[in-house]
Amino acid sequence: MKNEHILLFDNVSKTYKKPGFIKSFEKKALDGVSFSVSEGEVVGLLGLNGAGKTTIIKSIFSIIRPDAGIIEVFGKNPREESVKKNLGYIPELPYFSPLSSAYDVLCHYAFLSGMDAKKISESANEILDKVGLKDRKNSKCSEFSKGMLQRLAFAQALIHKPSLVIMDEPVSGLDPIAVKELRDLIAELNLKGTTFFFSSHSISELEKLCSRVLIIKDGKIADCINRERWQDQGDSLENIFVEAVKK
Repeated sequence: MKNEHILLFDNVSKTYKKPGFIKSFEKKALDGVSFSVSEGEVVGLLGLNGAGKTTIIKSIFSIIRPDAGIIEVFGKNPREESVKKNLGYIPELPYFSPLSSAYDVLCHYAFLSGMDAKKISESANEILDKVGLKDRKNSKCSEFSKGMLQRLAFAQALIHKPSLVIMDEPVSGLDPIAVKELRDLIAELNLKGTTFFFSSHSISELEKLCSRVLIIKDGKIADCINRERWQDQGDSLENIFVEAVKK
């Protein structure tokens, strides 16, 4: 039986204070944000720059703590260690030690996630093959292009087989072939039960992958669109998004 909510935001707000010459200024990044993601879904987050997408994602990992509201992952406080070990994260700008090999990076992250030491090597080789880096497993990260680093970011997020994967602009820097391969990988893992929640500027990728898309505007959820709305009712996600952000 599937959990009702694998990820929950309930009336979450966050205000940033920026120092000024005479007085500080406040910017409301999130304003009463509420939404949920059910187990097995692929849900996208779409919004203009500065709309609050990154604040939402960082709040899931407690990198940023909200001023008000409730965030739950697997029905628990996201700061709990058991939650963190069952999450995967792909940042927009991944960074790995330049002197480490791709294989070493994955072994390190697998160890941090609590994976059985006997399974780490096998899992590292398996996921490197899936993301197209098998032949570069011993290459140093300093030798990798932006696209290859993004592939490695996918691998480190998936090596411990998390139930929920959070992604921030996951196809940034990837060529069309790599985008297709990683899209297929997401679809494959989703069929096996992995839940995905990600932000993206690529409307076409959201259309291909998501069962639902949340549109955020000025720190508020402006709309929630099911796939049927842009697929079966003949209204493109792009048109829906433009209408929502212009209101």
